[in-house]
Amino acid sequence: QVQLIESGGGLVQAGGSLRLSCAASGRTISTYLVGWFRQAPGKEREFVAGVTRSGGSTNYADSVKGRFTISRDNSKTTVYLQMSSLKPDDTALYFCAATPHYSWHIRDYIYWGQGTQVTVSS
Repeated sequence: QVQLIESGGGLVQAGGSLRLSCAASGRTISTYLVGWFRQAPGKEREFVAGVTRSGGSTNYADSVKGRFTISRDNSKTTVYLQMSSLKPDDTALYFCAATPHYSWHIRDYIYWGQGTQVTVSS
């Protein structure tokens, strides 16, 4: 069992930056691939970014490439999402999730946090 807790969300103006954190407890998070997902009102939850167990490989949705950076510190059992050049379209509830599989697909993620709200004003 893995418990995930997100933090770092908030209200920011367009063009601004935020750093989200995902703190893990329970089983060793270093054995899981971790992803960030988001869900805007009235929309389906979507993949944002993911990082492999070692942190050596990452993947991003096209909509955030070049603006968001995912990283992990396994010694601190924390995964980060640095978000820059934020746009109003980035407004959503952001979740971190973990999977034992090598997958970026939402269906393969079995542990989820409760989410942290990001609101970008224009």
